[in-house]
Amino acid sequence: MDQYDYIVIGGGSAGSAVTGRLTVDGSHQVCLVEAGGRNNNMLVKTPGFMPFLLKNTNYRYDTVPQKGLNGRVGYQPRGKGLGGSSAINAMVYIRGNAWDYDNWAAMGCDGWSYNDVLPWFRKAEANERGADKHHGESGPLFVSDQVYANPTSHAFVEAATQLQLPRNDDFNGSRQEGFGLYQVTQRKGERWSASRAYVEPVRNAPNLHIRTRTLVERLIIDGDRVTGGAVRRGGWG
Repeated sequence: MDQYDYIVIGGGSAGSAVTGRLTVDGSHQVCLVEAGGRNNNMLVKTPGFMPFLLKNTNYRYDTVPQKGLNGRVGYQPRGKGLGGSSAINAMVYIRGNAWDYDNWAAMGCDGWSYNDVLPWFRKAEANERGADKHHGESGPLFVSDQVYANPTSHAFVEAATQLQLPRNDDFNGSRQEGFGLYQVTQRKGERWSASRAYVEPVRNAPNLHIRTRTLVERLIIDGDRVTGGAVRRGGWG
């Protein structure tokens, strides 16, 4: 039986970040278990191929029948493999609204005001525009302006400006109201998923053990404590 100090179940956006942060410490044995694959192929890395990603990168869920849609079901894509949905999404880099974080804090969630979480956003970010009071430039998650923005998008923003509607060149800055182009989680035109940000840089660390195509079927519980997981390997993308 393999034993580790930490087992991270699922290598999605959160799992990738947790794995990377635990691994760089160097003092603990970390195992990342993911049902899907590595997600490091050309289709995943190339933004324009997003509509053509293979089914082994996407769980392709359907909702239950929706009463408000006359019983229709909705398609719910969810990423499979390292990076999770950050490996299949549209790469828009957008944070929550500051009011939401402040409201959480007001309701008793200590440490969750916007001023509390902003340093962590900045720590995670490597924005190509450089650092300022809202952005970081030395984090693992690369954020850039769109390399090949659709001409229609530019026309849309220009039309809003002509109507004297507010223009916004940074939706993660001091305000989110307005019209503009989103920044994206890309580096030099390639998708920069959570896995590329947090897992790939430490992939060869001696204290990290990555198990892809490995499904966790159940948790092993000793009293009130989870001590491990039972897995099935192979055949999961």
